[in-house]
Parts: sequence; structure tokens; C-alpha cells
Amino acid sequence: MMGFGRIFAAGALVFAAATGAAFAGDPDSCKTVKFSDVGWTDITSTTAITARVLQGLGYTPKTTVLSVPITYASMKRKDIDVFLGNWQPSMENDRKPYVEDKSVVVVGANLPTGAKYTLAVPQSTYDKGLHDFSDIVKFKDSLGGKIYGIEPGNDGNRLVQSLIDGNKDGLKDFKLVESSEQGMLAQVQRATTRNEDVVFLGWAPHPMNVNFKIQYLTGGDDTFGPDFGSAVVYTNERAGFADECPNAAKLIANLKFTVDLENTVMQKITGDGEEGSKAAEEYLKANPGVLDPWLQGVTTFDGQPGLPAVKKSLGL
Repeated sequence: MMGFGRIFAAGALVFAAATGAAFAGDPDSCKTVKFSDVGWTDITSTTAITARVLQGLGYTPKTTVLSVPITYASMKRKDIDVFLGNWQPSMENDRKPYVEDKSVVVVGANLPTGAKYTLAVPQSTYDKGLHDFSDIVKFKDSLGGKIYGIEPGNDGNRLVQSLIDGNKDGLKDFKLVESSEQGMLAQVQRATTRNEDVVFLGWAPHPMNVNFKIQYLTGGDDTFGPDFGSAVVYTNERAGFADECPNAAKLIANLKFTVDLENTVMQKITGDGEEGSKAAEEYLKANPGVLDPWLQGVTTFDGQPGLPAVKKSLGL
């Protein structure tokens, strides 16, 4: 059934077309669009890009850094509107109860192809013979009995811990080291510089694939999924957001990213040390063509054409 917000917006469109008057793209309650950023550079990048486009449309986006479990709990409480970082299948158990109770809606894939997520090693470690999950235990001493993950509560960490708890491939005596994306990558940098061995969570898109010579391990299909944890990244919304804020939701539904886009913005953040907002604005100014499909059918907050408004806000 069409919600009241959609009926109101549709009626406003008809009225505007008939009279030539401007119409409100969304009600005032939608002015602030609330995002969760789980602290991964790819999600920081896509969230910053989306926020910058919304700013150009006259919205005031707000981004909060939260763990994955808190993100979903916050969407259920309606404290968060949008999450652009639902990696599947690794997050299936995180989102499943919220999708089942209809408090979270899966909008669609914002990164349909090219993503992967599984354990990786530096090229030097790979060259020594650590090619597969079953090889990890053979390198226990040189690895210090450690597998490096990212922030506590992350789905990838839980998958690694499940390997340890279940003694999969003989990993019962290993320890999962939880820190953060940057903390993990600092350890990879140290190991690479010193020609030491390390096993860590790796994924694409991410500049780690360019900044380090790394190899993804085979043998993790049962845990991370086939094809080196081949993944699709989905957009999730809290229930009711699209009905209440149809114009903002139209933009969110239109968003499609690419690995090249995300790698470029992430490199600005991790390589050049830029804030996400600055990296996003630089990318949009250099690649304005991405805006055309994203802003198809989208107006400003106060009902004016969206594409020219965003371009004007970028100085284009």
C-alpha cells in the first residue's frame, strides 16, 4: 500500500505540473538524513559521496560511526535511516533478524560486482607456500599464532573466530587480533617491510590491493563464500524511510558505485590523508558524469531540479 508520504509527494508533483509552482521534495522531517559509517574506508567513501550530493540538494546529512550490530539495532529504533555497507553474504546473520521482522529494508545493490572479502597474506608469505586456509596452521610459529582482523563486532572477525572455535583447518590454538582497519593495515605494513609473515582480513575494493603485494587464500568458501569471498554490497534503509522521505529515498535507490570509483576515493583518504568529505567532493568535481543517473527523478529538498543544483554547489 502506498504510504501517506508518497501520496502527498505524488499530489505535490501533479499540483506543481499544473500550476508551475515549486513543490517540497520532502517534508521538513526529512531534512536530516542519518547515515551509519562502520569505519571501513569503502563505506566512509560511499557515505561521504552520498552526503555531499544530499548537501547539494539542500539536505543536512548526518553520519555516525557505529559497529555493524549497533547499526542494525539503531535502524530498528529509527535512529539511523540509511546504511550503504551491507556486505553479503558475510553479513547475512547481522541483517537477517531485522529483515525478517521488517524493521530494515534491503533497497538494492550499490556495488553489484567486483567486491571480495576473505583472508589474505603478503606476496612474500604466499611465496613461502601459504596459499590456502589449510596452510595457515603450518605457519603457526612465524605467524605468532595470530590472525589479524578489524574492529570488534565486525562480521569478518566473527567468521575468523568461528574458524578458531570450530578448529577448522586446525586453527583452535590461533588468536584473533581485533583492532581497526588502520591498525590491521599498520601490522601488514610492518610485516611487509620486515619480510615477516602475517594473515589478515583482506577485501576489495580497497587501496590495500594497490599499496601492498597481497594474495587471497583459497579454501575459505565454506566460511566466506566462493570465489575468494565474492561479495555484493547492498544499501539498507530503516522501515518507513522511503514512504516518509520519497525524494531522498529516490537518490539512495539510484546509487550505483564501481570498484574503480571506490578505490579512487579511498586512496585519497588512506594514501593522501584527506577527510572523507574532501575526497568525495574532489571526486565529484573530477567525475560529474556519475551524477546524471544518480539524480534521475530527484529534486532538491525544496522541489527544484536536482542535477543542476548539485552541479552548481560543486562549482561546475
